[in-house]
Amino acid sequence: MSTIDDIRENFALLDDWDDRYRYVIELGRMLDPMPENEHSSANKVQGCASQVWLAKHIERSSGGEPVLKYRGDSDAHIVRGLIAILLTLFSGHTPQQILATDAIAVFDEFGFREHLTPQRSNGLRAMVERIRSDARETLAAAS
Repeated sequence: MSTIDDIRENFALLDDWDDRYRYVIELGRMLDPMPENEHSSANKVQGCASQVWLAKHIERSSGGEPVLKYRGDSDAHIVRGLIAILLTLFSGHTPQQILATDAIAVFDEFGFREHLTPQRSNGLRAMVERIRSDARETLAAAS
């Protein structure tokens, strides 16, 4: 699995947005397949122009802290790639780490603000908010 720094380095090597889009789509192709039963209304992210599902699984770290793991899928290739970047940022992290990460700033750093349609940008924000909301709920349940 790539780290966000790997993705950052690869992005820096690609000057052309067509190449960057192809790279994002390639990241989406590398997502673990999502089981059909996880394509449920409970996992569906509202506010996305395309179909998006995020399935959360809570595991415990060796110290007993909750760790949120995700699987994601979309019917749009570019969105699958955005999900892959999001999961690189968030999946396998504690709620505190998730809430301390500004995903939108990372996507802005990569230049997505200028290169995503308003609908895609809104969908991206909806995905980030879903994960942040899961982190807040997990924290509340743990206290």
